[in-house]
Amino acid sequence: MSGMASDHNNSSQEEYIPHYLQKEDPFASKLSREADIIAGFYLTIIGILSTLGNGYVIFMSSKRKKKLRPAEIMTVNLAVCDLGISVVGKPFSIISFFSHRWMFGWIGCRWYGWAGFFFGCGSLITMTAVSLDRYLKICHLSYGTWLKRHHAFICLAIIWAYATFWATVPFAGAGNYAPEPFGTSCTLDWWLAQASVAGQVFVLSILFFCLLFPTAVIVFSYVKIILKVKSSTKEVAHYDTRIQNSHILEMKLTKVAMLICAGFLIAWIPYAVVSVWSAFGRPDSVPIQFSVIPTLLAKSAAMYNPIIYQVIDCKFACCRSGGLKAKSSLKKSR
Repeated sequence: MSGMASDHNNSSQEEYIPHYLQKEDPFASKLSREADIIAGFYLTIIGILSTLGNGYVIFMSSKRKKKLRPAEIMTVNLAVCDLGISVVGKPFSIISFFSHRWMFGWIGCRWYGWAGFFFGCGSLITMTAVSLDRYLKICHLSYGTWLKRHHAFICLAIIWAYATFWATVPFAGAGNYAPEPFGTSCTLDWWLAQASVAGQVFVLSILFFCLLFPTAVIVFSYVKIILKVKSSTKEVAHYDTRIQNSHILEMKLTKVAMLICAGFLIAWIPYAVVSVWSAFGRPDSVPIQFSVIPTLLAKSAAMYNPIIYQVIDCKFACCRSGGLKAKSSLKKSR
């Protein structure tokens, strides 16, 4: 009986034909022309804001590159990843949405899928490294003080190698990049999991090493930081001004990192859920009109980070100027 069941399962997997092989033209848009135009304008606005915002962050950081702390070096790398998504990827999808079809064929599809996954994976692993840096600096000070600038650059090399490896694995025959069901964008071929056991192994490996494990590290780090901050706030008040100022700066960097991670995960989790359902749920059960919404939300992730930087910097500058005014008035009164 078990042999018959496995034979039936294998035959059903062999019979499954993904959406991009069911029709003669997998790159024709399945949305209305009006919906494509709206999506095109949406991505244009996001692309411009993301390019300007992340470009500004990189430019301002380059002016003080020798003074950047390890966590700030990581956030600059995150801006580089976001800028890469905006410059390398978004023009392809914007042109395709306005053209009502994917305009760049299979080669362009695989390049676009690779670039999106490469920079997206780089962003998430960078945020994982930032969360570990914050965890060590806040919760294990003896290890945190050991981390220097050259360690940050070693970490950057590991991040780029990690992202390159996982983005290139599909080209080695373990997976593939394919058109989205709505036709005007490309992504990892999640639908391979419906066709074979090897496809399931590929998709599960991507999900674990490029989403679940990094997310678990991020959540663990910030939960431990929150608990540590609650227990140590009173202790810091007894230290001198220099230590208090250092603590304030570390907390500022931690707030930036937490908000960036939250924004990234909020943007990408709906897309991840739809992708997992496409891989392991009932074949073609996700409506095409519904599948485009998480994709567009995920493409907006690169826009949030510069806004977060500016909001936190403004608040920090206001607090700092308020503190300076208070000190000057105290000196005058004395």
